[in-house]
Amino acid sequence: MRFPARHVWLAAAAATAVGGGAALYSWPTRTGTERPPMTPTADGPASPPPGTTSPWVILGSIPRVAQGAGAATKDMSLALAAPPRMSSLTVSERVFPDRPTPQSFPFVLAADPSGLLLLSAILATPPRRVVIDRPGGFRAVHWKDTDPRYYVLDAATGAAFRLPAPAPAPQESIEHQALVGVLPIPGEGGGFMVAELLPLIGSDKAHLRCYSSDVGKWVDKRVRYPLPPRPLAPILTLAHAGKLWWADYSWGIITADPFADNPVLRFVSLPRSCVLDGREGWGVLDKFRYVGVSAGKLRFVDTYRRGGGAPTKVTVWTLPNADATEWKVEHEASFADIWADDSYKATGLPKKVPVLALIHPHNPAVVYFFLEGHLFGVDVPARKVVECDRYHLVAPPRDYGIANRFIRAWELPASISSDPGNWSTPINSSEPSEAPPPSEAPPSRPKPGDYHLVGNTRQAFIG
Repeated sequence: MRFPARHVWLAAAAATAVGGGAALYSWPTRTGTERPPMTPTADGPASPPPGTTSPWVILGSIPRVAQGAGAATKDMSLALAAPPRMSSLTVSERVFPDRPTPQSFPFVLAADPSGLLLLSAILATPPRRVVIDRPGGFRAVHWKDTDPRYYVLDAATGAAFRLPAPAPAPQESIEHQALVGVLPIPGEGGGFMVAELLPLIGSDKAHLRCYSSDVGKWVDKRVRYPLPPRPLAPILTLAHAGKLWWADYSWGIITADPFADNPVLRFVSLPRSCVLDGREGWGVLDKFRYVGVSAGKLRFVDTYRRGGGAPTKVTVWTLPNADATEWKVEHEASFADIWADDSYKATGLPKKVPVLALIHPHNPAVVYFFLEGHLFGVDVPARKVVECDRYHLVAPPRDYGIANRFIRAWELPASISSDPGNWSTPINSSEPSEAPPPSEAPPSRPKPGDYHLVGNTRQAFIG
C-alpha cells in the first residue's frame, strides 16, 4: 500500500519466541477460568485449531495505549487470536499522547480486508472558541474542547499516516466519526481513499469530502442528498463493492462511489417492517442490529422488537447485490429454539436475551452474540451454538453496556494471515487478565457521553 511521503513507520520486526510472551499471531492459551470452547458439530463451522492462522479476526475497537514506554516504543502492534477470542491493537503515546478516559480514547472506525485500519484519536483540550471562514463568505463560530486526529494504518506494510485537517481552514476537522470511511484505491499501485459524508439535513444538498493518498489533499465534491428531512443517526461506515456505505440502523444505508468525479448518493432502505420512527431506539440500536459483509454480500442482522419488548428472534437479511434495493430473508430463528438445543445448554449460559455482536464474514448462517462476559456463535438455521468463549476488551468495562460498535469483524489480507512470523510481539505482551488493570479501568458507573461516537450533522432550518 503506497502512503504519502509524510508517514510514521510501525512495528515490522521478527517475532519473538513463544517463551518470551504471547507472540503476534499465536493463539492465546486457555486460562482455565473460562468455559471450554465449543466443539463444532458436523453441520457447524469449525474454528482454526491452535497454532494455525485464521482468515479473519474479531478486533476490539478501542486499542490499548502503551503508557510511559519511551521513544523506542513501536507505534502500533497487533495481537491476533482465532475467533471467538478477541484480537487487539496497541498504539504508542505518539499516536495517542493522553491517558485514555471514557470520553477521550483512540477508536478503530473501520477495518478493511485490504489491511487498512481507520483510527480516530480524539484528545481532550481546554474549551476554546473556533472561527472558520467557509467559501461564499460564510463564517462558522463554535466552541471546541477536543483535538481530533485521524490515522490510516496499513497492517500489511507497517506504515501509518496522520490525515491532515480538511480544508478550508486548519481549524476544520472531520465532523462525525460514523460518517467517515476508508477503502483502497483500485489497481496495483496501492493507496487509499478516505471520504466523509456531510449531509445538510432538511435540504437536498450534501458534500462528500475526500482525501486520496494519490492526490495528497482533501477534495470537496457536491452531491444531491436523497433523503427527506429527518435526523440521521449514523453508526458506522463500511466499504463494499468499491463503494462506501453509511449505515443508520433505524432507517437504511446511504451508498456512493467516492472515486467518481460526480458521485451519486443512493439510499437503500431497511426492510419495510424494520424501519423505525425518527428517534426510536436512539443510541442503543447497535445492541440489536448489525450491518456487515458476509460471503461477499451485504447483510442486515436484526433482533430489535418494536414497542420496547425483549427480542424473541434473530433474522438475517441479505441484499442480493450492490445495486439491489430490496432485502431478502436469509435465515431466522427464535431464541427459545436456540436455548432449547443441547449445544446452548452445554455453554452453561442462562436463557437470557443476548446482545448482537456481528455476523461471520464468510458464513452468513453464523451470527455472534455477547452474554455475561462470553461471545458465542450460533448457526441460525440449525439453531445450534458452534463456538463459545470468554472475551476480553480494553474498554468498555464489564459493567458498561456492551454493543457491537466495540468490535470489528476484520478479514485479514494474505500478507498477514499467510505469514505470521514477520511481526513483533505486542507492546504489552502479557496475557489479558479477567479485568483491565486498575490504571486502564474507567469509572464503574457509566456517565452520559461515555464511549460515544463524536459527531454533528448540519441541519437547514427552513421557514
